[in-house]
Parts: sequence; structure tokens; C-alpha cells
Amino acid sequence: MAAGNVNPFNVSDSEDEAEQRQDGADTERSPSDEAQGHSLGPFSPPAYSEPAALLSSNRTSPSVDGIPASAAAVAGIGGGGAETRVSLDAIAAQLLRDQYILTALELHTELLEAGRELPRLRDYFSNPGNFERQSGTPPACKEQAVGPGGPLNRAGSISTLDSLDFARYSDDGNRESDERVAECEIPSQERKNYKSSPENQEPIRPLEKRALNFLVNEYLLKNEYKLASITFSDENDDQDFELWDDVGLNIPKPPDLLQLYRNCGNILPLHRDTVDVAVNVDPNDLPGDYFTQEPVQQTEAIQQQEEVVQELEYQIGLLNSEKQSLAEQIKKLQSDIQALQRNVSSEPTSAVKSTQSKEDTPCGKPPLDNGQYLDIRGVTETDSSSDANTTKTSNTTTTATTDCTERTTTATQPHAKLKSQSQQGKSSVQFDQPNRKLSPAFHQALLSFCRMSTDSRLGSEVSRIADSEQSVMLMLGRCLPHIVPNVLLAKREELIPLILCTACLHPEPKERDQLLHILFNLIKRPDDEQRQMILTGCVAFARHVGPTRVEAELLPQCWEQINHKYPERRLLVAEACGALAPYLPKEIRSSLVLSMLQQMLAEDKADMVREAVVKSLGIIMGYIDDPDKYSQGFELMLLSLGDPSERVVSATHQVFIPAFAAWCTELGNLQSQLIPSLLTRIEKLLKQGEYGLDEHKLHMYLSALQSLIPSLFAVLLQNAPFTSRAKLQGDVPPIEVTRFPRPASPLQDVATIVGSREQLAVLLQLYDHQLQHEGTTGWDSLLWVVNQFLPQLIEIVGRINVTSSTCVHEFSRFFWRLCRTFGKIFTNTKVKPQFQEILRLSEENVDASAGNGILTKATVPIYATGVLTCYNQEEDRKLLVGFLEDVMTTLSLSHAPLDSLKASFVELGANPAFHELLLTVLWYGVVHTSALVRCTAARMFELLVKGVNETLVAQRVVPALITLSSDPEISVRISTIPAFGTIMETVTQKELLERVKMQLASFLEDPQYQDQHSLHMEIIKTFGRVGPNAEPRFRDEFVLPHLHKLALCNNQQTVESKRIDIATQLFEAYSALSCCFISEELMVNHFLPGLRCLRTDMEQLSPEHEVILSSMIKECEIKVENKGIGEAQGSISIAASLVGEDAKTKFLSKMGQLTTSGAMLANVFQRKK
Repeated sequence: MAAGNVNPFNVSDSEDEAEQRQDGADTERSPSDEAQGHSLGPFSPPAYSEPAALLSSNRTSPSVDGIPASAAAVAGIGGGGAETRVSLDAIAAQLLRDQYILTALELHTELLEAGRELPRLRDYFSNPGNFERQSGTPPACKEQAVGPGGPLNRAGSISTLDSLDFARYSDDGNRESDERVAECEIPSQERKNYKSSPENQEPIRPLEKRALNFLVNEYLLKNEYKLASITFSDENDDQDFELWDDVGLNIPKPPDLLQLYRNCGNILPLHRDTVDVAVNVDPNDLPGDYFTQEPVQQTEAIQQQEEVVQELEYQIGLLNSEKQSLAEQIKKLQSDIQALQRNVSSEPTSAVKSTQSKEDTPCGKPPLDNGQYLDIRGVTETDSSSDANTTKTSNTTTTATTDCTERTTTATQPHAKLKSQSQQGKSSVQFDQPNRKLSPAFHQALLSFCRMSTDSRLGSEVSRIADSEQSVMLMLGRCLPHIVPNVLLAKREELIPLILCTACLHPEPKERDQLLHILFNLIKRPDDEQRQMILTGCVAFARHVGPTRVEAELLPQCWEQINHKYPERRLLVAEACGALAPYLPKEIRSSLVLSMLQQMLAEDKADMVREAVVKSLGIIMGYIDDPDKYSQGFELMLLSLGDPSERVVSATHQVFIPAFAAWCTELGNLQSQLIPSLLTRIEKLLKQGEYGLDEHKLHMYLSALQSLIPSLFAVLLQNAPFTSRAKLQGDVPPIEVTRFPRPASPLQDVATIVGSREQLAVLLQLYDHQLQHEGTTGWDSLLWVVNQFLPQLIEIVGRINVTSSTCVHEFSRFFWRLCRTFGKIFTNTKVKPQFQEILRLSEENVDASAGNGILTKATVPIYATGVLTCYNQEEDRKLLVGFLEDVMTTLSLSHAPLDSLKASFVELGANPAFHELLLTVLWYGVVHTSALVRCTAARMFELLVKGVNETLVAQRVVPALITLSSDPEISVRISTIPAFGTIMETVTQKELLERVKMQLASFLEDPQYQDQHSLHMEIIKTFGRVGPNAEPRFRDEFVLPHLHKLALCNNQQTVESKRIDIATQLFEAYSALSCCFISEELMVNHFLPGLRCLRTDMEQLSPEHEVILSSMIKECEIKVENKGIGEAQGSISIAASLVGEDAKTKFLSKMGQLTTSGAMLANVFQRKK
């Protein structure tokens, strides 16, 4: 086998061994021969013995005439006789030593199946130590010998040898081993020539790319190229450059690029000396120089490098010779050109045309932009008689004298030519020629000192100047992919116009797709301004190319980024769907785009993305025209309203609902389907919420109805009997600024829905006239509102829980917007009469026993705050005052619950504009003849005090309460105590506080109140409620001493029911006050004595309370005894003192067992203000 016939991809010595075996039947063994053992001839070695020649062979030792030494050794065992056999044990030893593990395993398996197991293979494969990976440098073909237990590369088939831990090795391990074996069998010069040729270099693998990226980024950071590093990391955003393990290679991090560069030409020394060790080999049998081969190998490597240098020098000489030969040919051709120019100088134009025709004919069709560039890579050859057409004609001569290949070779030489191929019809460019007589060779040599580069990609582009739109687009399509990565991220939006123009006009679909991909991936995380620029460009692109190309080119880019890991990219997709909606085919709008947005709305986790999705869905609803999509739009509205983000819900009200309502108006189902569907859902919710109303869903549906009010009113105007008469003629009175509530967005502005503010003014004038003078006959849309919509709403209002302030507020705002939108005439003639019909203010309309009369329902506060407050003129205020006075009187005289009146006061009290009005109502109750009404007025003051300013409290509230506190009826006086307590909690004026304090002191110290059980209960309850938040001096000097007195008096109470009532209220008050800072003196004199008195009561009445009180007393006593800590802190907190685990556990467990009211216990955990 000749050296030149070495297969560079041979990875096994078995083929070479096979070639050395002699042909014939001797190479085959019959089953009978195998059964006789291994003594097949006189030259066969004993069984399981290893020949010395085989032992001394090395897989990587030099070959002779291309035959590996191992193969030669095997071939020589039998002395070349025809009957020579190699024992199976020798073959097994050779396979193990050469690391053919899989082959050895297959041999071992076949022998096991045949019942002829070899001890050598059995021992090898049963020893796990043979397959443990050793640390160190991977074995090279000449620099490291591999023993049986040495490192193993990844097997080509893991399933063949499942017991080996090959999964820990790189996927490329086996390939690298094969390459090393192949390189060992190829002469070094051929191997280097083979590997250095570009066409034989393999493409970079993903893991190699990630490893090189990591090293490059590390190099940039170490050498202060921070901007470059940032840009590089942005362009490789799928890789973590701070963690080497992210690369994916199961190897330690290699040295940095600098070390790799410095050591690239050197042979890296091994970490440890290694040798080839065969199985069961005696070291004495190895040759004497076996351990000293490494220096010899290094010497051989140096000699090989010298040979490579000599070979390269020889090739350089050949290339120089070829260069000189080509230069002579150029000179000869230039002489021919000059001769021909003299003959055709009179017809330069025809020569140019001839040039173009001849270039097109012999070489086939050129590239699309080949004839539309001015190539400046060449330089004009100067001659005394030459002009601007000289170099043009040179192409003609080249075509005439050489074939296409020669002409192409000549054209690529720098300074060899200057061709100018213009479009037909354009005038040629003329250059002034000097009157000199230089030889062409001298001229060419002189111009060679002009430094130009046309060999690189960029040089090739620079040397050609486009002179048509199409060629410019082609050039931009080629250059932009190389320009974009090199532009700073902060400035990349400057490229958007260039990218878009090229994408619009480029003739190649593939290039257009690449450019649009660049556009959507231009910036890693585009901010608002950058996204606006991209969207503006997308819209411009869509306007230019039309719906077909938008669908085929832009939408796929959106679809690709719908699940991008950066929310800014997904946000760009969501915004693009809306921006491109007007320019898409209608089938795509209502199918693909709608589905994309629906998916993003349901699955995207970023609030800002879902917000943009909702806005884009609104835009889609403005262009959709498929009636079958109504149900899908309704579900999208409910999904958007139920979103947990306020941003998404707000976008739904501002954009989606108005757009959806406009579409429903066109379909004619706003009144027939959309609004009734929401009302039905509200009714169903109220039926299901008898034991607990889902207020969130109620708010969701009711807010949707509220957003539909402007659209509903616009439907009334557009379908009114007077609509046909609404013409813009003459002077139209302007619309009052306060005529309509402030819209949530321009889409909810009635003027926008109708068309213009002038058109709306005309319609409003006719609308008011129609309602006031002509009636509603034939006005179906208005009759639906009056006869179906309003009655259903009022019925719903009567079913909501009046104690739910949220529901009352929501419905109040709804009716307020409804009445303000439909106008005062509509409110007075259509809305108020329906409420007044239901709210017949009489005692017969209140069921005091069941408490379910209409006046106890939410209808009262919603009518008062939602309808009667719409307009603030004098008659409207009088109507509201009269209604509240009548309700207060009726409820009081009927002994009905006051929840509806309280809800009205709470809702109205939130607006300071109604404080005077409410005080007027309460003063009516203060001077009422009925004690029941006066008690109700006193209770209402407690609700009003918190929101009224201190001036009104001093001038209007306190005088009224003082008047009531001296009322003949004791129940009226007791009713003032909560209001006095609230004043102590909220007011800061000392004079006012002193007046209230004196009044409360009179209640406690006046002998006439000593036996008033109800009064004491109310005072203790008030102290527990306001004590933690009241002024500290009031609490220390008034509340705590009086609680102590009340607790002491309760010990002498003989009526057990009264005693337990007082004790329970005292317990809750002390629990609430325990969170306050109390001085040591007060603790000893009042707080602890009061607790002990209370414990005395609880020992007899409520043992579970007694345990908690004992814990509180114990902790307080400990704190009092610890004076050092007490003096350092100045005051102590009983709540903070309960830190003992036993006491805390016992306290909490007993608190959970209490069955008494926990209203006061909530104050335990409130901080003092």
C-alpha cells in the first residue's frame, strides 16, 4: 500500500490489517477448527499469550510504506506462511491497546454467545476502573498514549455500550478522535495543506460558536472595549457571558484569547507524562526508549514545520512567476487596444454600443445589476490621443481578443480598467486627457501607488456606483445586513427609513423578508419612541405595497415574535397588529389578526402588552365587518374587563368598548343584544350572591354599561324623528361645557360619535324640543330606554345590599352619568317619576318588622346620590333636602333600620359641596317633635363629623349635639355619645375638645346617670373605639381613670345580665387600649387596677376571658417591676410586651374561642396616630 493511497478519513487499523493478509481460504476458520482451540499450526502462539512483536507495537508509531506498525506486526506473526493464524487473545489485546472498545465489546459479545469467553475481555469489561474519565489533556495521536483505563471519547452509538458513561463527554468527542487518527495516517504536509484549504473547512458548530463568543466577550472586557462588549452581548442575547457553564461544553474554561494566540504555533506540553500500556504487559518487555519518545516527537514536529515553510516559499515563487506572465499578457493586450483605438477613434459611441452587445453575447446573461454600475476599480490609461472612451473601448478589445474567462481575470486586476456602463440613452462622461507620451506600462506602474482595495466585500461594493433605482435597492439589500450590527443600539432607529425603502422596492422576496426581519429585530428592547418609529415605518410600508404584501411579508414577522422573551418585542407586535389593521385584507383582520391578539390577551403575562393588545383589538373592531364575529368580540370584552391589571381595564373602557359599541350600533344590536346581555349577567350575579355578592364582577358589568351610555345616547339622536331635519344652518347655540360628563376618552365623547360638535349641537336642540313639546311617539330607541332599560335597572338597584358602600357608589355613579348624558328634561320627565312611583314616602311603605320595605333598600341612596344630585340648582337642592328629611322621618317613626339613610349620608358626605345641605337636614331632625327623629339625627352626626371641616364642626355640629345632650329624652342624650367620641378622635382644636370632654364628664359624673345601664354601655363602647386614636392627654386623664371607675362599680352590680354586658364591653375596650403607650404611673394607678377588677368579674361570668386577662396582668406587672427598661423607654406598650411564647400562644388561642362581638378587638392591632 503506497503512501499516496492513504485514506485521510481512515479511522481504523483493521482495514490496513486486512490488506496485509494473504488471499485464500486460510483466512477463514470453520466451526470445527474453532472448537479445537487456538493451536492451528506450528507458528500459532499458545492460547492467551501475547507475541513480543505485538506488545512492542504502538498504534501511533511511524508506518513503513504506509502500513501501520501494528498491522505489520500482526502480519508478521506467522512468518508470512499461508497457514498463519492470529489468536483471538492477541486480537483482543491489540483492540484494547488501540482503544477499539466497541469492537472489543462486540467481539466479547459474539464469543459469549458462542460459549468461548476470553478471560482478558471478561476481566477488562468487568472492571469499572477501565471506563473512568481521567483529567488532563485529551489524547493526541502522537503526544499521548492511551491505556485501558485512559480517557474515552464519546462513542458513535451510545446505545451500543450503555454501561459506559459516555454521556458526560462532548457530542463531538468521537469525531475529534476520528480526526486525530486520520491525521496520524496522513503525511504532515498533506494534512496541513488539506486542512488549510478554505473549501475543506467545516462550518462552525453551535457549541464552538458559543465558546468563541464567550472568549471574544472576555477579551473585549479585559481590554476596555466596553461599548463593543455591550453591543456584542446584545447581538447574542441567547447567551450568558458571565457563566462559562452556559456555553454547554462539559469541560473547564479554556485560556483567554491572548494565551490561545500566543500558544497557537507551539506544542502545548502535557500536564503529565503518559505512556501506552497494554493489558497484562510486563514493563520489562517494552523497548528501552519507550519512555523517551516525546523529545523525539517534538523534534519530528519541528522538522515538519520547516518542511511546510519550504513548501510555502516554493509556492510563493510559482505565484510570482505567474504574476509576471500575466503582466506581460496585459501589456500585450494594452498595445492591441491602443492600435484598435486609433482605428475607431472617430466613432466612440458605436464602440460603446459594440462593447455592450459583445459583453452580453459570449458570456450569457449578466446579474441583474451588472450593467447598471459605474466600476471605478480600474484607472484610466493615459495616452496623448486617448479620451474618456479609451477605457470603455478596452472592454471591447478584451472581449474581441480573449474569451470570457480571460476577460474576467483581467477585469479583476486593480487599475487595469475603468468601465462606465450607463443606461441606454444617457450621455457618456468626458474626461480631460493630458498631452503626454507615457508608455502604458509606466502609466500603470505609476497608478499602482494609489492604494485601493477591491478584493473585499466592502471594497467590491464601494468600487461600483449604482446609477438606477433598482441597482441602488440591490446594493442596499446587500449592505444593510452588514451595516446594522455595527451601529450603536441607541442610534439604530436612524436606519429605519433606509431599511423600509429597501424592503419596499427590492425585487427579491427573500431579501425583503430579511430586511423586515432586521427591522423587527433592529433594537433588542425598543422603548416607546423607537417603537413609534418602527410602527410609523410599518404603516408607510403597508401604504406603499398594499394588503397582499402586508399579509405575506409583515404579518409573518409579527407572528415570529408573538412569544419573544422580551415584553418590549411582544408589545411591538401587539401595537403593529392595530396599526396595520386598516391595510390588511378584511378576511385576515377578522381571522388571523384577531386570533393572534386573542391569544396574547389570554396568555401574555406583561400588563403593558395586554394593554396594547386591548387597544389593537379596539382598532380591529373599528374595521371588522363580519357579523359572525360579534360573539367573539363580546367574549373579548368580558375577558378584558376581568383582567387583573388596571391598565388593561382602563384601555378596555377607553378604546375597546366604544369601538365595539360602534360596531354593534351598525349591526343594530346595541339595544337588542349587548346591553340586555350585561343586564342579564348582573341579575344572575345578584341571584347567586344572596349569601355573598361578587362585587368585582358586579363592578365589571356595571362599568361596561357605564361606558356604553354615550353610544346609547348617540343611537337615540341618530334614530330620532327629527334626525332628518338636523342640518347645519344658521347660528347654532353652543353646547354648555358641563352638559356632558367628562368622557374617559375621545371615543366616549358623544360629539365624536355623532360626527362633530356642531352636528351634536343641532341634534341636542331638536332633542330637547322633541321631549318638551312633541313627545316620544314613534321614537322606538327612546321608548326602549324608558320602558325596558330604566325599569330593569331600578329593579336591580332594589336587590343590591344597601350596606355595601361599593355597590351603592357604583350604581350612584352610573345613574349620575346616565342622567347627565340624557339631559335634565329627560331626567325630570322620565327618570324621577319612575323612582318616585316606587319610593312612596309613607309609613305604609316600610315594613318595620321584616325590615324589607323599599325605603330600607339601596334604592334610597342611589336615587338621592345618583339622580337628585345631577343638577345643582336651587330647586334641585330643595328636592334633595326634602327627600332626605322625609326618609329620616319615615324610617325613624317606623322603627326601621337606618342603613339606607346612613348610606346616603356616607355617599353625599364624601363631597364637601353637600356638607351644608346635610347639616340642614340634620338640624331639621334636631328640632323635630319626635324623639325618634331626634335620636336618628344624633346618630347621623357621627357619620358626618369625619368628613366635615373643623369650622363647621365648631359652628354647626357641636351646638346641635349640645342641644341634643340636654334633651328631655334619655335615649336622645345617649345617642349623642358616639358623635362626641368621634369629635374627640378627629378634631384638634383644644377649646372644642374641652367642651366635648365636659359634656362626657357630665354623663359620667352626674348622679342622675349612675343607674343608666345603656349610657354606660355606650360610653365604654365609644372609649374602646376612639381611645387608641384620640389625643393622648384625653386618653390618659379621662378615658383610663373613668374605665377604672366603671370596672370598679361593675363589681358591685347585682344584676348578672347587666354585669356581663358591662364586663364584655370593658374587656374589648381594655384590649383596644392595650396597644397604646401608657406611662408607668397610669399603669399602676388605673390600668392594672381596672384589669384586676375586670378579672374579678370574668372569674365568675366568663372563664375564657379570665385566662386572657390573667396573662395581660402578669405581663404588665413584669414590665412595671422592670423599672430600668421602663425608665429608658419612658413608656411601654402592652401589645409589645406580650412577647412570651407561652403567653402569646395562650392569648391567641383564647381570643379565637371568644363568642362575643369582636368589633372592639380589631382596634388592638391599630397603631396610635
